[in-house]
Amino acid sequence: MTSHTLDTEAAWDLILQAEDRAGVTLALPGSDEPALEVSGNGEWHLLQPAKEEALALLEMFLPLCQPRAAGAAQHVIGQLGQSLDGRIATATGHSRFINGEDGIVHLHRIRALSDAVVVGAGTAATDNPRLTVRCARGSNPVRVIIDRNRRVPDSHHLFTDGEAPTLRLVAGDYTPGNAHYDGQNTVTEIPCLGSGSEPADPELILKVLADFDLRKIFIEGGGLTVSKFLQAGLLDRLHVMVAPMIIGSGRPAFSLPEIDFLDDALRPASRFVNLGSDMLFDLDFSVALPAN
Repeated sequence: MTSHTLDTEAAWDLILQAEDRAGVTLALPGSDEPALEVSGNGEWHLLQPAKEEALALLEMFLPLCQPRAAGAAQHVIGQLGQSLDGRIATATGHSRFINGEDGIVHLHRIRALSDAVVVGAGTAATDNPRLTVRCARGSNPVRVIIDRNRRVPDSHHLFTDGEAPTLRLVAGDYTPGNAHYDGQNTVTEIPCLGSGSEPADPELILKVLADFDLRKIFIEGGGLTVSKFLQAGLLDRLHVMVAPMIIGSGRPAFSLPEIDFLDDALRPASRFVNLGSDMLFDLDFSVALPAN
């Protein structure tokens, strides 16, 4: 057997092969030698030596590859890119780009492994994002914009570039079971957010996306949207990318209710990964930690 020391490109190729698959043994393209074994319960075993960066990539992304069966709970991951002092934008809303090139690649990799990527109207209107996979190999997810009052200009990339199916969640009542779109790279409006001024209900949004058979959900931003899903206890994972930058003032990453005691603070299982340009906090809310 010939051993190959896997680099990050080889690791990413194995990750893409492992997407929505379990109980398989995978080899690198052009090779018959097995490189990765993924069991039926999602556990994995590397069959070739790997560079440290490649191993970190496998550890980070293989848990996001697990297939979500019909009727199973969705897997929801959130992401925030912030400065050292916890800002995601300046006071005027400028945020491109707080994170460096390695952070952007990481962001696009999460998109590539997601069924849907979700952003709020404020982020979509200000940043005019594409929400596509351009800095990593993989397929574009369905793009979802929480836009009750149609604040996002119709001229923005999300509605004009034809790069991926796009769901625009707007005001109105939603009837479960009526979800449909043509599957093409078109824009579909989904009345589901009611007519009031209260923030959109994260649980309702997930139910709507489940009706579209979207099971691996990426809440990309902005800070208010991610905070609402976190506060509702709906995030399985949260990736916080911290850039070596001090903004000094601006928009905070998290907007959560005040607490009086540190015992009430959220303390997810965590690990830290040096992305190069940024430091990643990989937070796992699906693991219950013992109390101090």
